[in-house]
Amino acid sequence: MRVFKDLDLVEHLGSGVPRILKSYGKDCFKFTENFLRMTFPATEQVTEQVTEQVTEQVKKLIQVLNNNTLSTNEIMQLLELKHRPTFLYDYLKPTLENGFIKMTIPDKPNSRNQRYVVATSTRKDK
Repeated sequence: MRVFKDLDLVEHLGSGVPRILKSYGKDCFKFTENFLRMTFPATEQVTEQVTEQVTEQVKKLIQVLNNNTLSTNEIMQLLELKHRPTFLYDYLKPTLENGFIKMTIPDKPNSRNQRYVVATSTRKDK
């Protein structure tokens, strides 16, 4: 669209699709009746960055828990985090999925009384 060119948000009009095709081929495009979905493969560099970042966040959460049993809000305060979705998806979920911590009430994951504790075994087997 011309507005993107006028705002200097694109190099020049019409260059995107040919560059995508050159780099990724036609397989990254999926057409449906009402939508176009473009899927780009993750590069090794991106995968390493994400893994490294998650690992650092998991380490921080485990260090904060130490030998304590804490609620979500208590952990967030200790980590100095205010954005709950960031905490849940970047810290809590990967730490739980990898078996580094466990819930005190596993049958009720959304309980207001839910607390978290470092798991006795260091990692669950997958």
